[in-house]
Amino acid sequence: MSIAVNNFDNLGAGAIAGATVASRVKAYRESAGYSIEDLAVTCGLANSEIAAIEDGSDADPAKLRRIAAALQVPVSALLETEV
Repeated sequence: MSIAVNNFDNLGAGAIAGATVASRVKAYRESAGYSIEDLAVTCGLANSEIAAIEDGSDADPAKLRRIAAALQVPVSALLETEV
């Protein structure tokens, strides 16, 4: 399945590959030099919410938008774009 930014709003969390999102969030967070706590403060989420996203158990689109904004990357950078 291919995901485009313009149809991201219409997707449920089940439509996103959790493991890929999880690994990308963690990689972008680490490349920005953020700890989980730093990212949580920056995007206004709880540490446990960031941890749940990074372990693949959560892929809430609203949370991903906040994380992308905090990391200054497009939401599409966090999503799987390959079929």
